[in-house]
Order: sequence, then C-alpha cells, then structure tokens
Amino acid sequence: MRVILVILLFLVFAYSLGLVLANNTEVAVNLIFSQAPAMNLGLLLIICLVLGVIIGMLLALLLFRVLQNKWEISRLNKENRALQDQLKQANIAIDRQANAPTINEVAGLSPHVEAPSRVEKY
Repeated sequence: MRVILVILLFLVFAYSLGLVLANNTEVAVNLIFSQAPAMNLGLLLIICLVLGVIIGMLLALLLFRVLQNKWEISRLNKENRALQDQLKQANIAIDRQANAPTINEVAGLSPHVEAPSRVEKY
C-alpha cells in the first residue's frame, strides 16, 4: 500500500514539475480587490488545481454529512412510527383486559359479596 502511495505521489510531483516547466510564462494575477505579483503560469495552474481539489473534497464531505443526517432522521422517524404503533396496540390490549369480565361476574356473584372464608379456631 505504501509503495502505491509513493508511486502515486511521485507521478503527481512529476506531472506538476512538467506543468511548471511547460508553462513558464509570467502572468499577472488580478484578485478583484487586490493584485498578486506576477507568477509562473504552471505554478498558478497547480495552485488552482490543488485549491479546487481541497474545496471539492470539503464540499463533498459536507454534502455527505448532510445526507447522512437526513438518512438518520428518516430512520429515527420510521422507528418512532413503529414504536407508536406498538404503544397503540399495547393500549388496546390493556383496555380489553380492563373491560374483560371478572371471575365473580362470570360465576354470577355480586362484586360486593365476598366468598365465605373459613376461620379456624384453635
């Protein structure tokens, strides 16, 4: 892996050096509010390329973070709906159980009359 990285860095350096040597004319750079000193066209191209890559990577990371947050929100909303459905089902089951007839009602006993108890005397 390191060998591939070293070869890749060497190729980028060689390309940059070739770009600077092939475009060796001096160019004045006008930055709307200021003026940069004249610099080599190849160097200016490399600087612009590097800045473009860095800004592109930062924007891609920001966009990925936004998408990741949207996915997380969507997942949590879905989980929230599922939990609300489970809560509704549990409430329905509790209501059914609370309204179910008791043993006394099924046996025909009055709810106020208690079953006779045996009291043992010693």
